[in-house]
Amino acid sequence: MKRRNALLNLSKGVGAFTIASCSTTKTTPLLTEEYTSNRKKLKGNINHSVCKWCYNMPLEELAEAAQEIGLKSVELLDPPDWEIVRKYGLDCAISNGANLGIPNGFNEPNNHEELLRQYTELIPKAAEFGIKQIICFSGNRREMTDEQGMENCAVGLEPVVKLAEKHGILIVMELLNSKVNHKDYMCDRTPWGAALVEKLGSPQFKLLYDIYHMQIMEGDVIRTINDNHQYISHYHTGGVPGRNEINDTQELYYPAIAKAIKATGYTGYISQEFIPKGPKPIESLDESVHICDV
Repeated sequence: MKRRNALLNLSKGVGAFTIASCSTTKTTPLLTEEYTSNRKKLKGNINHSVCKWCYNMPLEELAEAAQEIGLKSVELLDPPDWEIVRKYGLDCAISNGANLGIPNGFNEPNNHEELLRQYTELIPKAAEFGIKQIICFSGNRREMTDEQGMENCAVGLEPVVKLAEKHGILIVMELLNSKVNHKDYMCDRTPWGAALVEKLGSPQFKLLYDIYHMQIMEGDVIRTINDNHQYISHYHTGGVPGRNEINDTQELYYPAIAKAIKATGYTGYISQEFIPKGPKPIESLDESVHICDV
């Protein structure tokens, strides 16, 4: 199950606006001349990326738009898509992982054999292509305690992470909210994720801190980033509430968040993972990139 389908299936309450607001047309994927005439050049202090699943357009069109905006990556792609973005001089900052879906992760021992098989196939391919990070998920609780789930995750991840160490790949578990979008998801708070990183004790296992999701679950975003940045290798954005544009229509002030991330010494990617609600999705993307361009 692809990430976009997983998110939509697990987010029935927001599914209607998701489908509508994700849409665009092939005739207007790029920035208009009127828009670009007043557009500022990116400062170059932040590596910007974008998640493909948010945009209902061919990957080639999104890659072309990303190149025009000045992004360095289009991410959450499957191996057949890596070459497409490379044609545009772009990286895939983090690749999709196993195809079991977000609810079916490493906290369920019955998944371990299949997860290991898929990551064993994917990790060498990613390393050969130059991909640095591959995503993974804890899975849903299904009445499992956090302690048991962490133990199960550690057992299942250990051989995957050992293989990742050999190939110089980061395995990255995403923090997701279990309040609105991903009911019952286990890795839904930073302390739990950080404890799992400590338990595995490998430099090749880190967290994806999704700002949208963790604002819903924890708030106190900047303090959390400052206290836990050593466990984090990737960041996603999104407006709260609604997961739409990160401008003044929502409650977070992203320039301060981006400055805080940069101040930790972070040199990875900040990726836009919001669902465009405005009539011109690529202009919304460009606006959001500039908001984070500190």
